[in-house]
Amino acid sequence: MTEAIYKSVIDVLLERFPVPEEELGKAREEAVAKDVSLEDILVESGLVPAAALVLSKSQYLEIPPLSLDGFTPDNDLVEILPQQVWTQLEMLPVCKNGKLLTVAVADPFNIMGLENLKMQLDYDVVPVVVDEKDLLDIWEMISKNSAKGLEDILRDIEDDSELEVQEDLSADDLENADKSGEDAPVIRIVNSILIEALRKGSSDIHIEPMEKTMRLRYRTDGVLTQSPSPPKSVQAAISSRIKIMSNLDIAERRVPQDGRFKIKALGKEVDIRVSYLPTVHGEKIVMRILDKTALAPSLEALGLAEKPLADLKYAVSQPYGMILVTGPTGSGKTTTLYSALQELNNEGVNITTVEDPVEYQLHNINQIQTHADVGLTFAAGLRSILRQDPDVVMIGEIRDHETASIAVQAALTGHLVLSTLHTNDAPGAIARMAYMGIEPFLLSSSVLMTQAQRLFRRLCPFCKKEVTISKEVLIENHIDLNEFGSDTVIYGADGCPKCGGTGYKGRGAIMEILLLNDRIKRTILETSESTVIRGVAVEEGMQTLRSTGFDKVRAGETSVEEILRITSE
Repeated sequence: MTEAIYKSVIDVLLERFPVPEEELGKAREEAVAKDVSLEDILVESGLVPAAALVLSKSQYLEIPPLSLDGFTPDNDLVEILPQQVWTQLEMLPVCKNGKLLTVAVADPFNIMGLENLKMQLDYDVVPVVVDEKDLLDIWEMISKNSAKGLEDILRDIEDDSELEVQEDLSADDLENADKSGEDAPVIRIVNSILIEALRKGSSDIHIEPMEKTMRLRYRTDGVLTQSPSPPKSVQAAISSRIKIMSNLDIAERRVPQDGRFKIKALGKEVDIRVSYLPTVHGEKIVMRILDKTALAPSLEALGLAEKPLADLKYAVSQPYGMILVTGPTGSGKTTTLYSALQELNNEGVNITTVEDPVEYQLHNINQIQTHADVGLTFAAGLRSILRQDPDVVMIGEIRDHETASIAVQAALTGHLVLSTLHTNDAPGAIARMAYMGIEPFLLSSSVLMTQAQRLFRRLCPFCKKEVTISKEVLIENHIDLNEFGSDTVIYGADGCPKCGGTGYKGRGAIMEILLLNDRIKRTILETSESTVIRGVAVEEGMQTLRSTGFDKVRAGETSVEEILRITSE
């Protein structure tokens, strides 16, 4: 097919500009030797002018030709997509008229490239044929001028905010990207969004397309707050830039996509996990920031009270059994488990994990990423791990009977098993496992400890103020009126520039830990009802999430409103 097309173009070219047979024969031999097209050899050798080839392609394909001599590119048009996309496609936007976008193409036979362009842009694309050298010269000129313009566009980005993107592609960092001509305003916009998230200590970035605007929000200390957003006109460019960084398909906008990349900024290296979700007004982007430096290096670094810390250290020090950590998404379960693994991590212990996804890559720990599409589920991964002579096994989440059953058997046969469940409290983990079909006698024999946890926002130390709690608030929330004595000093949130006006800065953890003693084990054999187990556990000294939270209130670390927000009784 390709040869027939090129032959037809050659016929048109030679009809316009005849070449002596002897010279044509030499050109054919050179084209074969170099494995390039005959028309390119004819232009390169000077036997045919470059403009003649443009006109021949134009005549054969019935696509208008265009000369780029004296052409000045429209920066607004160029920026509707990252420069890397344009240069990969070997195209250049020329002009726009309503929904018609005229695009200069060096290779008009690149039908797939034109289709990809149409899928990314909400325009009817009209190609025109241009000389390849002229097109490359235009892009070189754009690349040289863009760096100067960027400094003016985002001058407020401080010197210490340089950001290095570590992509899995051949691009190593932003400095090299600048040299290759990729530096464009949209790249600086994306970089500034990422840097602002690191400055704020945010866990997630939400870029949401609305009908006529874009909305940018950061989740900081567990709460979403809105920030000044980029204009709607750069929505497609921002989306494509992040896809390029994440190694995703920039042409696909109809189905969800997931990816990840690494960045270096503000003296730290972090992983960014990216999720794309198609909506009626475009693709919503959520970026989860995984900062390994934020992981607690040990259980003590979690900042727990004395009794929860002692109970947790006791359970982790056992040679076998199961530890279940529960809580909603974003409650710090993974951080707690990784802290426990780092506590256990030494050369005499074989630790293997199976996760979905692997959030943080830990030194000297074997981590497995599940791939359900090829059969590598939690259950399948766990079976394989048990043939690898493990001492400690971490399962990202127990979701079904099969995984739960294998985990229990592993705990009973001499392995320390750590995992998570989505339940509201520590006794609820026992009920959930029983609901999955695990026999009570197996649960009482295998489970060492269940734990529920929440993350609370710490009061800003610069602006927290003394407050009084009314009886009405205590009664409405079913709190004992004697919970806070008259001599207890209670603090509340105010707001200042240091905390961004929220009244809170940073987060801490509260935990509800249920260690299974003989009485609780007997109770599990009788019933798996969480309310019954909870009552016995409290009698045996278990501190509930709310009571632990109120200890933090009395210590002046947080407010009553914050504890009521994250806990229930």
